[in-house]
Amino acid sequence: MDLEHILVVDDEEAIREVVSTMLESRGYSCTAVSNGRAAQECVRRQTPDLVLSDMIMPEMDGIKLLDWLRNHDPEVPVIMVTAIHDISTALEAIRRGAYDYILKPFEKDQLFLGVGRALQHRRLVLENKSYQLNLQQQVDERTAQLTVAITQLEQSYDDTLEALGSALDLKDAETEGHCQRVTAFTISIAKAVPVPLPYLPVLARAAFLHDIGKMAIPDSILRKPGPLDNDEKTIMRTHCEIGYNMLTKIPFLRDAAEIVLAHQEFFDGTGYPRGLRGEQIPLGARIFSLADAMDAMISDRPYRKALPLSHAREEIRRCSGTQFDPKIVEVFLSIPEQHWVELRENLGSPFRLAHLKNLNN
Repeated sequence: MDLEHILVVDDEEAIREVVSTMLESRGYSCTAVSNGRAAQECVRRQTPDLVLSDMIMPEMDGIKLLDWLRNHDPEVPVIMVTAIHDISTALEAIRRGAYDYILKPFEKDQLFLGVGRALQHRRLVLENKSYQLNLQQQVDERTAQLTVAITQLEQSYDDTLEALGSALDLKDAETEGHCQRVTAFTISIAKAVPVPLPYLPVLARAAFLHDIGKMAIPDSILRKPGPLDNDEKTIMRTHCEIGYNMLTKIPFLRDAAEIVLAHQEFFDGTGYPRGLRGEQIPLGARIFSLADAMDAMISDRPYRKALPLSHAREEIRRCSGTQFDPKIVEVFLSIPEQHWVELRENLGSPFRLAHLKNLNN
């Protein structure tokens, strides 16, 4: 173990030599200098474990040296050495951050006791600092590990969701790729609104799974080429609640489930299943319904070819305040048509929910 190093500062050579000799006899390493300026140079070269300084010295006195040390390295303890009639100055030094003071003339036991206490204080400060540093490193490492674990878990969730979306595409071939497109459109509008960043993954998963309840709808209804009769429409409309009941049982999808339940609500209250109106409808569902309608219009259907984007924009404008939230419509109409063309072309294959993190407004 390295010897603890003490810097002795005193303008009287005899005192420097006596103090240094006494301290070295107790196993300390000492450097002795004659004033504060010389002490500064020593400290800059090697930080001592303790400074033992006289109060009255030429060039730089003990108080000025103390002030400088407190700025240079506040953790180095300083013991001031002063004559009995300068006790008020010694107390001022304590107020300015000195660890202790010793009155001249002093006994060697008094010196050893003061130095021992100061160095013990220094050791405790350094041990605490080391502990805090190691603790912070452990916290940082654990946080990094947790972040990786959460990222992997979220990716695992999204892999499962993508598999569900693929299964739905197989069941409802008429709308193949619809989940992927409408999810991208929804997130793009949401970023332009804008919504809080933590809401985006909730909204993405809700948009991607909005029709998951159709897994329970009979193929005879889901794949019927012509219009549905009233009974069939009633059955088809249950897909919102079926999807909600499926997702609400999964903790990380509960918020998304609320959007799935409301994705067929209309702003004027004429939608289903609950007839919600205005801001009773979750914000995510209000954003989604517009993206859903746009994709339905600009995609091919068995009964018609895809409509141009300009037509979809005008239809959405016409339904502002009835089917759609006017504020969301205003945001949508501020986005150039070319944005949607490029977004649709660049979705990527295979589609990954993780890609949505990189969507621009």
